Amino acid sequence: MLNLDNIHRSDVEDFLFQEAALLDAWQLDDWLELLTDKAQYMVPSNDEPNAKPGEALFMIADNIQRIRERVVRLKDPQAHAEFPRSRTRRIISNVRITDWVYGDQPAVGAQANFVVYRHRRDQDIRTYVGSYQYILEIRPEGLRIASRTVVLDAFELGQMGLLSFII
Repeated sequence: MLNLDNIHRSDVEDFLFQEAALLDAWQLDDWLELLTDKAQYMVPSNDEPNAKPGEALFMIADNIQRIRERVVRLKDPQAHAEFPRSRTRRIISNVRITDWVYGDQPAVGAQANFVVYRHRRDQDIRTYVGSYQYILEIRPEGLRIASRTVVLDAFELGQMGLLSFII
């Protein structure tokens, strides 16, 4: 059983690899199981990557209810933004533990670099590069995502297209 005394970078890395595999396989219901009941999913604008929702413009600032609604829409064939769905391939690297969080629910802060290749219908392949920042709660069943922030490195976000998928 994981706890703050025995968690290692490799545990976090394996968890992030599992998450990437679920998202690439479009197993969104299984991905939801990795989130806590208070999870947040955020994509800040690239000019204010350390801002908090409500203080600056965010491309995405979802709480768990909005994340679940997002998944329902993504799976709906009538939601044309992702039907047919994008095909993605995520490459995760430079995983590290950045913080130890003590409290009612112990957690670790983690960060990783990523590249996501997105294939969409007849469009050119788009490449998204940046870093993931997580707060991962340590639960009896394993790590769970309390917060997932995607910081994109792109200067021109308009060239990236609609972020209708989970990046």
